[in-house]
Amino acid sequence: MHKPSQAKRKPTRLSAVLLLMLSILLFQTSFLYAQTSETDQQEIREAYLQELLELISSHPDPDLRPRNVVVSFERLSHQDHTWDDWLERTGELPPDFDEIPSIPLLPNPLILDEGGENIPVRTMSQWEEQRERIKEHVKHLLSGTFPSPPDNLQADLLETHYENGVRIDQVQLRFGPENRASLHLEVLTPPGDGPFPVFITQFSHAGWSNQRGWAQIALQRGYMAVLYAGSDDRDDTWEYQEIYPEYDWTALMTRAWGAHRVVDYLYTLDSADRSKIALTGHSRYAKTSLLAAAFDDRIKALISSSGGTGGEFPYRYTDDRHSNESIDLLASIRPQWLHPRLRFYTGREHKLPIDQNSLISLIAPNALLLSTSIREGGGGDAWAIEQMYHSLRSVYEFLDVPERLGIRMRDGDHDIESRDMEEYMDWLDVQFGRSSIPQENKIYYDYSFEKWKQLSGEEIDPHDFSEIPAGQPVLANEHGDAISTSGEWDQRREEIQSQINWLSGEAPPRISAKPVGSLHNGADYVNSFLNRPRVSNGRVQYIAPYNAVGDYLNGALFYPADENGEMKTRENGKLPVVIFLHKYSNTGYDGQLSSLFEQILSKGMAVFTMDMIGYGTRIEDGTYFYHRYPDWSKLGKMVTDTRAAVDALEHLEFIDSDRIFLSGFALGGTVSLFTAALDERIAATAVSGAFTPLRNASGDIEGIKAFSHLHGLLPRLGFFTDDARRIPVDFPEIISAIAPRPLMVIAPELDRHADFNNVTESMQQISTVYELLNAPENLQFLTPYDFTRFTSSQQDEVVNWLNEISGE
Repeated sequence: MHKPSQAKRKPTRLSAVLLLMLSILLFQTSFLYAQTSETDQQEIREAYLQELLELISSHPDPDLRPRNVVVSFERLSHQDHTWDDWLERTGELPPDFDEIPSIPLLPNPLILDEGGENIPVRTMSQWEEQRERIKEHVKHLLSGTFPSPPDNLQADLLETHYENGVRIDQVQLRFGPENRASLHLEVLTPPGDGPFPVFITQFSHAGWSNQRGWAQIALQRGYMAVLYAGSDDRDDTWEYQEIYPEYDWTALMTRAWGAHRVVDYLYTLDSADRSKIALTGHSRYAKTSLLAAAFDDRIKALISSSGGTGGEFPYRYTDDRHSNESIDLLASIRPQWLHPRLRFYTGREHKLPIDQNSLISLIAPNALLLSTSIREGGGGDAWAIEQMYHSLRSVYEFLDVPERLGIRMRDGDHDIESRDMEEYMDWLDVQFGRSSIPQENKIYYDYSFEKWKQLSGEEIDPHDFSEIPAGQPVLANEHGDAISTSGEWDQRREEIQSQINWLSGEAPPRISAKPVGSLHNGADYVNSFLNRPRVSNGRVQYIAPYNAVGDYLNGALFYPADENGEMKTRENGKLPVVIFLHKYSNTGYDGQLSSLFEQILSKGMAVFTMDMIGYGTRIEDGTYFYHRYPDWSKLGKMVTDTRAAVDALEHLEFIDSDRIFLSGFALGGTVSLFTAALDERIAATAVSGAFTPLRNASGDIEGIKAFSHLHGLLPRLGFFTDDARRIPVDFPEIISAIAPRPLMVIAPELDRHADFNNVTESMQQISTVYELLNAPENLQFLTPYDFTRFTSSQQDEVVNWLNEISGE
């Protein structure tokens, strides 16, 4: 609406004075306000730093060192021994996270100003702009700043000898201020005239990273192989921080910059083919190689092998919901690897403006191979790497070179074997036009919501479902009418269970298992290279497929035992049992659970656990799940398997079938809630970090998409992403269906995957159901001030509470 025009008049002297005075007053007020705001922000950041220091020094893993203990090197950097030294020297503070946009899913490299204007990258000039932005973020958060290339590179040939026609040169590079920086190389040149394609890796002669053996295989394949002193065996690059003190680069970046100097040298050799220079690395050397290739486009191909966190893993998928090394863990035991500034984002990974996919996108359009073991403990999360692969594929497709991006999965532990290296070289030969061996790029978690819609043929209109008003109480029927009697609630519970079953999809027809009622010590052979829990106060036996735990599944039953290995039951000759379900862990139920299981056994209770579909021994089971069962859901399958475990346990004569409990963290907690809501045989349930309401989820968390798009647990939810109020059933109702049975819910206040206020409101609603059913004492709600993790103190609460419920 237009305002009426007003006649303008020339200000009088008095008006001008008043205007001047007003301007001065406004300026002073603005200045004071700005100062106050800056002061407030400073106080907020200082307060958060103190909280962070307390939280990271109380990490739940007893094997982790305190933040001041350096494990792998003598110091964090040339200037600082520890993270605390760096904080004191620099005065750096965490950002004000309330002022930073949340990006709960992986940042999109093809979006400019993500979380702000969200401008799609459509032109090469925009991509170049994005690349520069990413580089600045990488220098600020990951690598630190580093020098420009030196202009005084000098190469001294120290020694030359021949072995079976192979020329072996020992070369010393010198460069930088007064030529004080140096780098030792070993150059292996095959017989012939060249120029030869080049394979660069780091000096490493033993253990899990015998990369001199890699060089040998490359040499056999016709490559010039170059090893440089940027490894734990010999590291000439560590002194660069002292030689260039004006830069705050990390140990990984000094090694990466050393790789750049190798390329400088190769450009002086007629025997090296400049168009075919490849760099590779395994584990920590994969991390440094990725940085090197991201900042030097002369490196035409990069093989990243089991780089883990700081390598092929996005930081967003390294918190304690996964079994990967977290930011805080790396900062604790390898403080020199990544910039100390990154540690501020512990527990706030969704606030990072970039992630590893952003860094690695800088390698494009050069060739890149990502590789890991699908069951590698702590460093081989196939799901996380595949999220990286899908993100990077969009960049390579934008640049019209999708064939230059590869992914190769293997099985086993962290080490690689000659068969793996030969296949790495096969890929490299294809990229350099030296071979046409087919490349598979096999994916184990090849799920997307759009693919599922095509497989299932489902189309759901959210408007066919009633909109649930904000604040509608749980004690209301489908029409919104209040529920005031237990009989009315029983009817409502049946409706909720029906809605859970609809959301979970249509399970195929099946018959009940026929457990044999005894234990056998058989196990899937894959267990032999998985890090499984170990207990000192009991034994473990496997309920093998022929014992019929569900659909030809096996599980592990841990029970208390005496010094002779004989089972110790309670006075009634039986054992209560806790079915513990694992988190989003590629290795399924892993060794991180050992302490918890020992504690449960010490209370005279047994523990049953198993790999859920898509994890541990069952990764392959999940790959084509929706091809096989397009109308079902993975979460529905997980619930079915858990209920089948109850069937099996009930048939073991030493198990107290009236005391079968459920517990879990993250994914395991979610499955526990769904199962307990449907199965009355679950006597008590205890979960941590298990849910957030979906109808009113904020943009700060994954929300619905965590289930429908990210993990593919409940695809039908994907139809409600833009109309969440019409979701037919949400966690407040699902959890209420457990009442009046005992329930403990632990919701860490700083859980970045949950809206804490909404969780608290939901629990208040759930409590009204327990009150209606005269069982308010059966509901326990704990809210530790902590990040997304299942701490030892939380575990104590769960074990002691379940022990009390069990009657001890």
